Amino acid sequence: MAGNIGTSLLSTLLRGANGIQSHPAAARPRNMLQLYDMENCPHCRLVREVLTELDLDVEILPCPREGQRFRPELAARGGKVQVPYLVDPNTATEMYESLDIIDYLYVTYAQRKLPLKWRAGRLQTAGSLLASVPRGNRGSLAKPGVVPEQRLELYSFESSPFARPVRELLCEMEMPYILRSCGRTQVREWIAPPVRAALGIRPESKLPNRAALHRAEGRVSIPYLYDPNTGQGLFESRDILAYLRNAYSD
Repeated sequence: MAGNIGTSLLSTLLRGANGIQSHPAAARPRNMLQLYDMENCPHCRLVREVLTELDLDVEILPCPREGQRFRPELAARGGKVQVPYLVDPNTATEMYESLDIIDYLYVTYAQRKLPLKWRAGRLQTAGSLLASVPRGNRGSLAKPGVVPEQRLELYSFESSPFARPVRELLCEMEMPYILRSCGRTQVREWIAPPVRAALGIRPESKLPNRAALHRAEGRVSIPYLYDPNTGQGLFESRDILAYLRNAYSD
């Protein structure tokens, strides 16, 4: 597990501050967005970074290589198997291309100018390509699991090195899930949860998902997986990975 987190941390460092901090969108979708996605795809990463930055939730429909669960559906829907592919039921919009999706999210939901860093789209794509290298094929090849009746919910922010292995396994297992954005808005949220607890520091985030998690569990630590099928809630990457394999491996 240490090596797993080590290379995940390297991927995080290669993306700098992207996909960590949130500046919530001015408007929120009434109905949840859907994203056909492959975890270690550099183009998908860009879209997920923006979802964190805008504090938008999304239903992830994993499309790993050799997957048979959502790739045929994507081909039928959009005409080709290419990720990312965004579906917005609120505006009847469906689209490919990461940079187009990012522009759409800013125009439709952020309702503010596209930040300068995203106007340099090719540079961001190159940086995301580099960040994919340390993870190799993790999160890219299908190893199907059992799909539960109700969607699992993962509280995460894109560049969390601890959440990444969980998202990778969910992608490999082709398990659709709700991605609950939990970016940071306060300096104290950069302090590790055990240190915060030891010092009595209690961030009081205004972000809905962080506030809801704190009410439910008494603390905020990323990742957090909630399984409505069993009522189980878990922190810690190692515990979540073991739970997914034990509960949903095919």
